[in-house]
Amino acid sequence: MTDLLYRSARDLLAELAARRISARELLEAFATRNDGVHAELNAVVDTDLERASAEAARIDEARLRDAPLGALAGLPMTVKDGFDVAGMPAVCGVPDMVGRAKDCTDAHVVAAARGAGALVWGKTNVPARLSDFQSYNLVYGTTNNPYDRTRTPGGSCGGAAAALAAGITPLEIGSDLAGSLRHPASFCGVYALKPTWSTLSMRGQLSPVLGTYVERDLAVVGPMARTVGDLTLLWDVQHGGRPTTVAPAAGARVALWLDDPELLVADEVKQVIQDAADALRGQGITVQVSAPPIPVGELLDTYLALLAPIVMAESPDLVYQQLVAEAERAGGVDDASRYGFGAFARHATASYRTVWLAELARQEMKNALADWFADWDAILAPSSPVPPFTHRQEGAIADRVLEVDGRTEPYLRMVDWIALATATHLPALAAPVGRTSTGLPVGAQLIGRWNAEPQLFALAEALERAVGGFSPPTL
Repeated sequence: MTDLLYRSARDLLAELAARRISARELLEAFATRNDGVHAELNAVVDTDLERASAEAARIDEARLRDAPLGALAGLPMTVKDGFDVAGMPAVCGVPDMVGRAKDCTDAHVVAAARGAGALVWGKTNVPARLSDFQSYNLVYGTTNNPYDRTRTPGGSCGGAAAALAAGITPLEIGSDLAGSLRHPASFCGVYALKPTWSTLSMRGQLSPVLGTYVERDLAVVGPMARTVGDLTLLWDVQHGGRPTTVAPAAGARVALWLDDPELLVADEVKQVIQDAADALRGQGITVQVSAPPIPVGELLDTYLALLAPIVMAESPDLVYQQLVAEAERAGGVDDASRYGFGAFARHATASYRTVWLAELARQEMKNALADWFADWDAILAPSSPVPPFTHRQEGAIADRVLEVDGRTEPYLRMVDWIALATATHLPALAAPVGRTSTGLPVGAQLIGRWNAEPQLFALAEALERAVGGFSPPTL
């Protein structure tokens, strides 16, 4: 049965169409798989098998009548718990959101999948407020990496990536603001697409603070899968049902962006991606060392300036507490709380100018990239600077560290490589490219020009052929 569950979504749909397995049987198989590995992984944190079973029965009955069915008819899948799903409202790892009414409306991308016949039966774990590079919270606990349970699957789509890698689901829907699709895909050896900004509707992904939908700069929704073909399949469903034409990648020009004194990358990650670049050349693709024409320091400053107001809006209490703590550490302040409020107000006022200047800087970067992409089809770069790291939940995020080649680096350097595509609204496709010497997955990202997702699918297929793509963990 495990072999069946690791088959591609396309293969499973073919089995369903040929009536070699029913939608109800396939749903039961995935649910049973989840039961078997849940204690190890804690990837799926909420289920609605009653509704999914009823939908499966309707699809099986319609298939027997040869009635027309959608592109995902009868295929079970799970969804990141940042999205509302009818019967399974988003909790986002926040205790105050537990108990929301179950009669919520499907998020737009969930409705598209369900409209195509997918059986949405479970929700996957996230960090509290969707705001960490790991997936743990006070509501549902910690999700473990299927390749090493002492390590994180990443965040905020960590439960989604772990469920894919563990054979619990063939497809997932996630979102990305600070690498939330790309880091988990890299840490769990699966595929994810961060589309061009604003291409897919984010309606139905909740703000953990406001408890409602708010359209935000930088944030996107995207598909996750174990193969490029399945990633394309779900993208087509989310993107209006229009089939993507994937042209051959041979002859494409790819810039290898792997060395930069201002960007962090572990030696093993660098070597695995270098080997993947060599393999890609064997697919008839030109791969040459080149960096995008943007000063890295300015890029990171711009990205963080654009991100800061979003963080303040999502977690104002945390920002306020940080300012109060800074006042207390400074000493000589009689009323730290009052000082903190004043500092918060001054910071908010200053942020308007900061964001305005960042938007001007971003436009200059976009202009430079538009010219540069005339000579390049994509960039090959790390998704994450490090392989999956051990769980680290103590202390504030700003105080945590990463161990990199025998030294420590700030935890927030996890944004180094994801900043380019996010800040400038470019699409980026995360793909597995190999393993470390200890068997941990390593991923890379293919970054393309705006709305060039079909080109990224083509290059990812070539990379999949070159390095072998997903390989399952031992569970």
